[in-house]
Parts: sequence; C-alpha cells; structure tokens
Amino acid sequence: MERRREALRFASAMIHHVAKLTFWGVRGSTPTLERDTWRYGGNTPCLELIAPDGTRFVLDCGTGLRMLGNRWTKAHGGQGIDAHILVTHYHWDHIQGIPFFNPFFQAQNRFHFYSFQSKYLGPNSLRQVIEAQLAKPYFPVEISLMTAAREFHEITGGDKWEINGTQITARFLNHPQGCLGYRVETSGGSVVYATDNEPGVAEYDQNLRQLAQDADVLIYDSQYSPEQLASERKGWGHSSWLEGVKIAREAKVRNLVLFHHDPDSIDKTVDGFLSAARQEFPATWAATEGMSITMSERGINVEMRESRGGQRRRLRFTATVSGQSDDGKPFEEKATVRDLSLQGAYLCLNNRPKLQSEVRVVIEATGDPAASSILSLRGTVVHFDAGREKTQNGVGVVFIDDSDPARPHD
Repeated sequence: MERRREALRFASAMIHHVAKLTFWGVRGSTPTLERDTWRYGGNTPCLELIAPDGTRFVLDCGTGLRMLGNRWTKAHGGQGIDAHILVTHYHWDHIQGIPFFNPFFQAQNRFHFYSFQSKYLGPNSLRQVIEAQLAKPYFPVEISLMTAAREFHEITGGDKWEINGTQITARFLNHPQGCLGYRVETSGGSVVYATDNEPGVAEYDQNLRQLAQDADVLIYDSQYSPEQLASERKGWGHSSWLEGVKIAREAKVRNLVLFHHDPDSIDKTVDGFLSAARQEFPATWAATEGMSITMSERGINVEMRESRGGQRRRLRFTATVSGQSDDGKPFEEKATVRDLSLQGAYLCLNNRPKLQSEVRVVIEATGDPAASSILSLRGTVVHFDAGREKTQNGVGVVFIDDSDPARPHD
C-alpha cells in the first residue's frame, strides 16, 4: 500500500511539472490560403504556452490568435480567463489577430500585455497599436466594446521578470524597427521564441545565443533558404534553417523548431528545409498549426494534429512501408492499412517512424491476378500512437506531392 501511495505521489509530481506549447499560427509576413500550404498552415504567428501551474502565456497575436480565442471561449464558457501576452514587435503579421480574439470582448477576462516602446510611437506603444486597429475607418467595432481588463507593461531588451514562478527574459533581435526575443523558463522546461531575426550583427547574435543557451526548445525564424538569405533577401530581417542549426549547436539546444514560414514557401519547400536541417541537427521540427510540445522531467514529446481530412473508408489490407525510424535507421516492412482517403492513411507498423519524416507506401492491387498493379505513394508522418493497435503502432500519414520522386527520404 505504501508503495502505491509513493507511486501516486510521484505521478502527481510529474503531472505538476508538465508545460505544454501549442502552435496556432506559424506563417510569416501574411496569411496564406493556397492548397499547397495547408499541411503546415497559413495563419500568422501565435503560440500558446501553459505553465505547469496553469498560468497561460500567448506569444504574438497573428491570425492564429482567432483560433486560440475560439478554443478558449468554448472550453471556459463564462469563466474568467487570465493570461499574459508577449508581443515581439508591431509588424502586421504579429498583431493582426487582435480584433478577432473573442476573449478580448468578454468582461470577465483579464490580459497582461508586454512589449517595448517603439521610437515611432513613443510611450504606450502597445496600447496605441491595439486601439489603432479598432479605429475608424479600419474596423467596424469600436475599442469601447473590448471589455476585458487590459494591463500594459513596457519592457526592453535585458529585462527579466517572474510570473507565478515562471522566469521570463527579453533580448532585442536584429529586425527592422525592432523586435524582442523571449526565453520562458518553467519548472517543466524552457522555451526560446526567436522569430524575425537576421544574423550578422555581433550584438544581436550574442543576445540570441544568451537566450538560447541550453534551452529545451528553440523556435527560430527560418523563413528563407540559405541562398536567399545571402542574396535577394539580405537585409529583410529574417533567417534560414542553416542559421538555426548553427545556433542550436553552439547553444546546446535540445530541440530546434523551424518557424515563420515564408508565404511563398509551399509545403514541399518547407519539407526540404526540414530534411536539410535534420541532416545537420536531427532534433529539428518544422512548426505546424496544431502541433504541440509537452515538456517535463521525462523529456520532450512532440505531437501533431489530426490532418487527414475528407471521407475515409474503414478497410484492412496490406502495403509495404519504408522510411526512417525514430532512431534514424531506415526500415521497410509489411503493414496493415486500417483506413484510407485521398489525403492519407492510418497504418499499423512494428517500427516507430519519426514525426514529420517521409515514408513510402506501396499498395499492391491484385483483383485480377493476371493484371496486378502497384500504387506507390509518398507520405509524411503526422500522428503516432504507441501500441494502440494491439501490439503494433498506429501511424497517421498524409500523402504528399510525388512530382519529385528523386527527392531523398528524411
């Protein structure tokens, strides 16, 4: 009995020290709606971080903020919401979700805003930014209807403060008109949010490495390819996957998340950035709407949202699946296909493929023994359930464009 009590106490302690990060918007510059960008998502930057004690943080207020607001409204009903909002800077893609965030228009809620004083706006910069978005003739709803309590805190690079046991550090990054990077340290783990940064200025490069040192998760601006960054996009205030890898290595980061995808980068482009980065730094992920990262004493766990839309048919047949396992080794095995749609499939595998890695699914159709055909499909792994299908793993796959068959596996 005493052993059981000790196990329950240990489990309770573990639960207490879990922090969860969720990505609601991952695109940079402007939202995208194109079909070729849906897999990673088209909303502009917004992240939610729930600290182990339940304190809510929001990182930036791009169009992803609308979805977060709808989720909070549905989950909490009429109960009050108290949250802390860290804004990196005032460019449109990082603030344009503010007028569409339902909890701002509910009187029972309270929000604490943090950002820097812009030399273009002067004191109370963030308050001015919010009020200007709801000013005539830009928006039909007046600021007086934003009834939630709002507190504004003016900070600058080098500031450190604590909120309910969570430590926050801000540093200036290299971006036109200014931008703050944030380090948020919880009892479950540490997150560094460093979007909108261009490398090459010693002061800001040092700021970033100080923020990122030994972080569990580094979310880094990877908008351009290294070639773009060195040529036509130089001076635009953004970075590349290669710079992210360099920082992750130098600062001994545990996980790197490529973020702020260019609006003109289709899913296949981001796939390529991710594949290249993983060759240099295996613990790399590409930010995807709905992706979540949990941090605790047990380590880091990454999960993807369910991405297979459309009608699905329950069935059961075999296919040959090849790809890369979670430990980086190639595999090939016979698998059971449990359901199938035009967008993806649910497979039962013995192996554990890495999330966001590429697999090949080969289905043999043998309705007529004299005229068997083979359907070969490329897919990316978006979901994993350990041991869900009896002794096998449940693996969700989204099929991707196969117009470039020469592209190597992840």
